[in-house]
Amino acid sequence: MYRHLKIQSPQELGIDVIARKLNLNVLYGGVSLRFGNDFVIKKSTKQKEWQLFGHEVGHYLRHYGNHLVMHYLFMDLQELQANHFAYHFCIPTFMLQDLYDLNVYQVMNLFNVEYEFAQTRLSMYQNKLIMGGNHVAL
Repeated sequence: MYRHLKIQSPQELGIDVIARKLNLNVLYGGVSLRFGNDFVIKKSTKQKEWQLFGHEVGHYLRHYGNHLVMHYLFMDLQELQANHFAYHFCIPTFMLQDLYDLNVYQVMNLFNVEYEFAQTRLSMYQNKLIMGGNHVAL
């Protein structure tokens, strides 16, 4: 997705840039939610807002349906999928592959995410390298 949008480096990652390229409207409020192409992101730190945006983009690109009539287990599945998507969206694998000897603080600062988010994503990436599996590329 990022290559299609001509986004190639962590410095190009940002809510405004990506929202414009995907034709999304982003507002800030007391909760995070999405109505079609309109996103409301809960006002917080820039790092948390970026992570929430990634989560909502995951819903936007992958999920359909009305949560009011959806079985709770299916809603839970969609939440887990959106969380997983957000890790790859906010810290893309193809960008991590270009970096060496990373630590959690470098990932935090480079991709503008919170410590725990960076730690989890770095662990996911390192586990993929160890297991020799295929990488998810955005």
